[in-house]
Amino acid sequence: MSEENVEVVRAAIDAWNRDDWDEALKDASRDFVLDNSTALGEWRGVHRGVDEIRQMWQVFTEPWESVRMEIKEFIEANENVVVTRQSAHFVGREGIELPGPVRSGWVWTFRDGTLVHLAVYNDLDDALEAAGLKE
Repeated sequence: MSEENVEVVRAAIDAWNRDDWDEALKDASRDFVLDNSTALGEWRGVHRGVDEIRQMWQVFTEPWESVRMEIKEFIEANENVVVTRQSAHFVGREGIELPGPVRSGWVWTFRDGTLVHLAVYNDLDDALEAAGLKE
């Protein structure tokens, strides 16, 4: 996996954790696709373009006091694909936390150094399978 792609992923998650959507999307193509079709809730679906994705993230995070993503592992798929294992921590407006972190696996796809696709999976094994790393 490209170290440059890993750094793009790190920077995007860091910016996302600050609710800085423009910075989180700065290395994404204008027609970037976020496939969140396995998720539950109103943010479920396939979101196209940075404007639509920015709006979806705002809807997703609005009810929470904080939502923090933490990458636990980077897994090499190939030069243009990075798989991450991460957890999310949710704190509600009344200070109530969801019990335990919410874990997931994401598949980040790059073309010519630009992020073009992100697929979100509720389970790391599903992400690994989608990236061709598991049968």
